Amino acid sequence: MRFFGKTNIDFMGNRKIWYSISGTLILIGLISVVFKGVNLGIDFIGGTELIVQFQRDVEIGDVRSAMNRAGFGKAEIKTFGSSRDILLRTPEQGVGSEIADRIRASLRQSFPTNAFIVQKEDKIGPKIGAELRRDAVYAVFASLLAILIYLGFRFKFVYGIGAVVALFHDVLITLGFVSLCDGIIPQLNLEFSQTMVAAFLTLVGLSVNDTVVIYDRIRENQKIFRSMGLIEVINKSVNETLSRTIITSGTVFLVLVVLVFFGGEVIRGFAFALLIGIVTGTYSSIYIASAIVVEWAERTKRKARLID
Repeated sequence: MRFFGKTNIDFMGNRKIWYSISGTLILIGLISVVFKGVNLGIDFIGGTELIVQFQRDVEIGDVRSAMNRAGFGKAEIKTFGSSRDILLRTPEQGVGSEIADRIRASLRQSFPTNAFIVQKEDKIGPKIGAELRRDAVYAVFASLLAILIYLGFRFKFVYGIGAVVALFHDVLITLGFVSLCDGIIPQLNLEFSQTMVAAFLTLVGLSVNDTVVIYDRIRENQKIFRSMGLIEVINKSVNETLSRTIITSGTVFLVLVVLVFFGGEVIRGFAFALLIGIVTGTYSSIYIASAIVVEWAERTKRKARLID
């Protein structure tokens, strides 16, 4: 099945426009990360987290007053799906379940006629949080290194460089969107937790899949059309794989849209990060990964002319 008929789009001729778009998005995202920061979850900063469900709706202000009376003035409090489900997170830590017990006691005292149950309780120490932050960074860089080595052996080294640059591009833009949208759209639950790290690693795998398909078609066409220039070969290869790319990425995109709107609070941040990543990953396979190969070839030609 072909989503499009035979196309003849000059993708590489427009690559510099997309360089500008990508550069702008990355810059905006980095500014947000530097000045606004990323909302690290309890997995990475340590602390105590409870998700409680009341029998009836409660006001956030009343819950905050209860937390203040318990001595947790800096606690993060927000609804978690409905006005009955409340997420409570505090950086305070104690021995065993001391902090969680104090929170429960204060809530019972403040809401004597509105019983609640604790749906989830987590406690992470600061040392464990630091180790998880470090391991998350290692995991992303290890995956990029493995992809670089694999593509370097399967194709040429410059192809591996192009793919890794495209993946860095996807990760940076997605991270920027996560930072920008956090707080603006509270329902998305965009805290940076282990689930979000899983989203970024999944993004890396999905993005490189598109890139490998295009690279493979480029290699085949270079053998068939030996007299054709590299730019023409890449344009031809991208046009030939365009229908497959749109169908594959489009079906994943639709599933992620459904998860963002109907998947629930726990999975919503994961789905949103992948939603941004699938868009950036699709166009970066063309305008970044493939374009890097073109830029490298053009640079090599210019050097050869200077030597001659």
